[in-house]
Amino acid sequence: MRHLGARITHIAPGRVHITLPRVEEVSQQHGYIHAGATSAIADSAGGYAAFTLFPENSTVLTVEYKINLLAPAAGDHIEAVGTVLKSGRTLTVCQLQVFSHEGDRKTLIATGQQTLICLESRPDR
Repeated sequence: MRHLGARITHIAPGRVHITLPRVEEVSQQHGYIHAGATSAIADSAGGYAAFTLFPENSTVLTVEYKINLLAPAAGDHIEAVGTVLKSGRTLTVCQLQVFSHEGDRKTLIATGQQTLICLESRPDR
């Protein structure tokens, strides 16, 4: 996330927001933020949202996710919001939303769902 220039802007139990500014390094040929960067911050927002509800001495891994790109990632920056829908003992399901921000205008540009697994942390990692 540091390489992309993304940063966590909100953390609450079961909910995390990650913001990514539109810069040339994450843009595609039309000047929009690339779908790979959009997907990466959505995946991370969901992962961190799930992690906020996991027990101590655990870690998180994405099992699967699906994302629908609804509109180009234009604007000053994009914001991914990961929200836990169901936190289980082993598997957690999150809703993913990505918004484009242009001044005061906020547009939903991607939506998805993700399944994560809670693993016991290994002291050697």
